Amino acid sequence: MIEAPDWERLKKALAVEAKHGFTNIVGKQPFSQFLQDQFSQPPADLAPAERCQWQKFEQEFASYPDLSFALRQQLVTQARQYIHSCQQAWGAGGKPSCGQQSKIELGAISMVESTESVSIDQPLVKLKGVGFRNGRLLELLDLLTVRDLLFYYPRDYINYARQVPINELQPGETVTIVGEVKRVSCFSSPRNKKLTILDLLMKDSTGQIKVSRFFAGNYFSNKSWQEKTKRSYPVGALVAASGLVKKNKYGLTLDKPELEVLEEENNNAIESLNVGRLLPVYALTEGVTAAVVRRAVMTALLATKNLEETLPEPLRKQYDLLELKEAIASIHFPDDEDVLRTARRRLIFDEFFYLQLGFLQRRYQQKQDRTGIKIKSPDKGKLIEKFYKLLPFQLTDAQNRVIDEILNDLKSTTPMNRLVQGDVGAGKTVVAVIAILAAIQAGYQAALMAPTQVLAEQHYRKLLGWFNLLKLPVELLTGSTKTAKGREIHARLETGELPLLVGTHALIQDTVNFHRLGLVVIDEQHRFGVGQRALLQQKGDAPHVLTMTATPIPRTMALTIHGDLDVSQIDSLPPGRKPIQTTTLSSRQRQKAYNLMRQEIAQCRQVYIVLPLVEESEKLDLRSAVEEHKRLSKTVFPEYQVGLLHGRMSSAEKEEAINNFRDNKTQIIVSTTVLEVGVDVPNATVMMIENAERFGLSQLHQLRGRVGRGDRKSYCLLIGGSQTADARQRLNVLEQSQDGFFIAEMDMRLRGPGEVLGTRQSGLPDFALASLVEDEDVLILARDAAEKTILQDETLNSFPLLKAELERRYQRIMGGTMMT
Repeated sequence: MIEAPDWERLKKALAVEAKHGFTNIVGKQPFSQFLQDQFSQPPADLAPAERCQWQKFEQEFASYPDLSFALRQQLVTQARQYIHSCQQAWGAGGKPSCGQQSKIELGAISMVESTESVSIDQPLVKLKGVGFRNGRLLELLDLLTVRDLLFYYPRDYINYARQVPINELQPGETVTIVGEVKRVSCFSSPRNKKLTILDLLMKDSTGQIKVSRFFAGNYFSNKSWQEKTKRSYPVGALVAASGLVKKNKYGLTLDKPELEVLEEENNNAIESLNVGRLLPVYALTEGVTAAVVRRAVMTALLATKNLEETLPEPLRKQYDLLELKEAIASIHFPDDEDVLRTARRRLIFDEFFYLQLGFLQRRYQQKQDRTGIKIKSPDKGKLIEKFYKLLPFQLTDAQNRVIDEILNDLKSTTPMNRLVQGDVGAGKTVVAVIAILAAIQAGYQAALMAPTQVLAEQHYRKLLGWFNLLKLPVELLTGSTKTAKGREIHARLETGELPLLVGTHALIQDTVNFHRLGLVVIDEQHRFGVGQRALLQQKGDAPHVLTMTATPIPRTMALTIHGDLDVSQIDSLPPGRKPIQTTTLSSRQRQKAYNLMRQEIAQCRQVYIVLPLVEESEKLDLRSAVEEHKRLSKTVFPEYQVGLLHGRMSSAEKEEAINNFRDNKTQIIVSTTVLEVGVDVPNATVMMIENAERFGLSQLHQLRGRVGRGDRKSYCLLIGGSQTADARQRLNVLEQSQDGFFIAEMDMRLRGPGEVLGTRQSGLPDFALASLVEDEDVLILARDAAEKTILQDETLNSFPLLKAELERRYQRIMGGTMMT
């Protein structure tokens, strides 16, 4: 037996076979025979387990000629990883070096164990193997400690298991090709000097292909940058390119390829982290290369043995979750797709679990607060009974169920914190009025805050009609309220003479003081910041809070945004509401829409026309509200009165436009989305929305809800400016469904949750891995686990590691969004 294998000869043979597409190349003898012979001679003094591994490779390479392409590739990959690890561990004397031990395993990563202990909170600049220079580079990615780096997950992976020979590429497949660079160029586009193009001509044993990367910006037009980039892919280098195969007029290519240099000419060494596995791709910034991050992660992974498991073992076993240290190692360097999937599931569970745990603990802390407000009366009270008699309709079962939930909350000394969701026209306002009357008849005041003046005025007008009949005063306070009137309202509020105040953000001004605030109602609550909602609550002594939204939220999103609230759903519409006939038309069919409008106006009905812009934009070819109003007034509908409504108008101008439309002085109103909520004209039966594909589905559904509010058949016409398949698919959802909850779910799936609500406005957390669309099942499990954990110990004192992790992960959120 030989004392030390010829490592370089073994590595070169494996590299050449990979380079030639795993064809079992023939030199003096076939590649498979050469490897079989090499592995038949294990080194002396080999441990029994490693001797078995050599014998296993001998047997596998004996059957190499009969294996499929994928199995040949897998076997060569495993052998290269094994040889690389062995060579690192082997000393010059043919035995393992002092202080090191060969560690060759089938786990998340093969590495040489160091005797040096790495702390999880150690600064990266002091981490051996990273050093000061690379540590400072990593600071550009906000990576300061080993912990930061371990939880800096890859954004994607290059899958070398999907390596395909060039001559077998098929359009539409996402693949990896490995080939030698035959030609490279990096230059500015002659048509656009701000566009830089990197072209590589790559060749393997089966053919050649040109792949291109594009870089936009003045920085990349710099000649020195282009030369440096060109030198990164020298002729003769072995490069992996991964991406979607596309066909253009020159043939096949890869769309936006990920490029990775595997080895350069005359350098046959390929590090194990770059070969034969799912290679992690990290988000980078200028000056920080993929190699810097990957090598730093490799070193940081030594600290996983010091990474404490934060989930209690019974919980981890119940939900079949990987150990944290194993999940972290596998998310960075997974052996295969199955390992990656298991690791992701554990880490996604953690993201959801700690969020839900924070919500539930906040709810627990709220229950510890006590309020002197106890709103209780027998049989709902005379005031509420009198209001019921004023209503010309019966409440739905859904409304009655939600009312019972609210009145039950109001009996408690724990402040109510309930969200009422309901589709357009579901009757949320009536439910809110009953809660307000319950507070008033118990001797308390109430406040109703809306996000816009239009909506606040709409609420005030409706409440004024009811309250006049009940002989109760109500006032409106907005930014447009005259000073003298404002002073009068403030005075009556402080004495308790005014039981209900409706308004906008004006309600949270320092000059607004309630005598005895018992209930806060916030409409379209997602349009307010957390701080604004809190300021209104602080006007009283821990008042009850009822929030409402006419924007139905899918269950996963509701749990993620409102996990600390009790949620009620008015999931049915009042009887007699007719479905709105929704039709998608192309811009060429606009005349058809105009004809329908004329038919409806001839029957004394009215029409909305909604556009996405106020004024013409040079960049977007969209009809503007101002220009369209002029065109419609003069050339299309000169016989009718056409009004205009948009957000840049003064409050007085908006009010005049809405009143003219409400009184049928204008038959058509051209508007932006300012009328999305708050404009209630039962006589309007046609809603036409221009460039409908530019709106979200939930927003279109809200706009559609402005018609169909009477007993007449109503229409919504969606004029599409785009004929793409995606645009048609989205608009078809509106044609097929009137269910706001279903539409919101589809909107989230098609556009993503951040686009549906707006991440900043909604408080939607940023997840590193989790997706509300793809990982709903894990979210439900995490919520279940969080609820069981809180049931065991609401203080979490019996779970010290878990409690510490919750505080560490959400110390900013707990001090802000979640706990304010």
